[in-house]
Amino acid sequence: MNFRRRQADDDLDINLIPLIDVLLVILIFLAATTSFTRFNQMELALPEARADALETDAIDVAISQEGLYALNGQLMPGTTAQSIAQALRAAAGGRQDAVLVINADAQTTHESVVRVMEAARLAGIARVNFATQSPP
Repeated sequence: MNFRRRQADDDLDINLIPLIDVLLVILIFLAATTSFTRFNQMELALPEARADALETDAIDVAISQEGLYALNGQLMPGTTAQSIAQALRAAAGGRQDAVLVINADAQTTHESVVRVMEAARLAGIARVNFATQSPP
């Protein structure tokens, strides 16, 4: 006969040591694989669009989304920087303070706008402005 009392099932307890070990290993892994790089930021002074009065003697170049150029409302036959520069020199009439205003379509390629800027440099026009549209 077994007179020993029957022991109730042992109380369940959670052993925290393996849990702490696993968490420390994960923490060490994260610390070892994390890169602490510092991102450099550029300070930029972004341009602001203002609704000033347009200069009446400005040279106006319009660029369509197809890459066609118009100088003061007249379609230009050439699309190279040299031919545009020649037309800009003629429109400037030898003035040193000539102002160029570029009106580009929203779908115009960047190449077309840069081509006009290069032509302005070749023509000796230092003041180049971009026309903007004010929100309604």
